[in-house]
Formats: sequence, C-alpha cells, structure tokens
Amino acid sequence: MPQPDDPVHAVSQIIAQRIEELYGQPLAELETLADGPESTLLAALTGNHSALAFAERNIAFQLERLRELTAPNREIGPFDAGHILDCARRIAESVATRDAYAMSTGAVLGGLRRATAPDPQPPAPPMPAAPTAAVSRTR
Repeated sequence: MPQPDDPVHAVSQIIAQRIEELYGQPLAELETLADGPESTLLAALTGNHSALAFAERNIAFQLERLRELTAPNREIGPFDAGHILDCARRIAESVATRDAYAMSTGAVLGGLRRATAPDPQPPAPPMPAAPTAAVSRTR
C-alpha cells in the first residue's frame, strides 16, 4: 500500500485508500453513494473517515496554536498558561478520538474483502438429459 503524502493526515489517508480499494471508487463518489438507504456499511465507513479526518485537522490546528503560544521569543503570561493548557487538552482528546476511529474502522476494513465482479454472461442453462428408453418390467 502506498504511503500517504501528508504525515499529519496519515491515518485518514490510509483509511481512505483502503475504503477506495474495497469499493473500487474514489472516496468523494462513495460519500455521495453513502446517502442512500441501502448503504449503511458504506455510510458508517465514510462517516468514520470524516470523523477521523476532522480529528487529524484539529490536532494540526491545536499543535500550530500551541507552537505560537510557546514560541521562544514570546513571554508567557497568566492568560497564556490557560490557553497552553487548553491546547494540550484538545490535542490529547483529538489524538484519543483519532486512535479510536482508526482502530475501529481499521478492524472493520480488515474483515471485509472486495467481492468479485459478476460474470457478464450468465452460464448456459444445463442441457436436459436425453430421454432414456423405458425398461419394461415384465416377467
């Protein structure tokens, strides 16, 4: 399996690739199909992927904010300490969310296999058996 281009969103990219391989279509098309009433598994997989991707985006955002708040040339005041603590807490929550969605979605995907395509031509119906001569049962 190819490695993701963006290490920040590595897990969601891997999950997206596995969903696309399973269903044989791009994720954007699958998300559209997931709105149908008969696609409950697909809806669950794409929904889990969306939650996973959101958690990864939040980790990246909070990490960037934390880096801004703790820049070497910045003085940390009483309000900044609370913001730093809040960013760290949000990162921890998003990491836990990401890991939970990745584990459960990965487990589901690990148990699924792509179905083979149906044969374009149905098999020919079996030929009827040739009539056999009736055996006479006389004594």
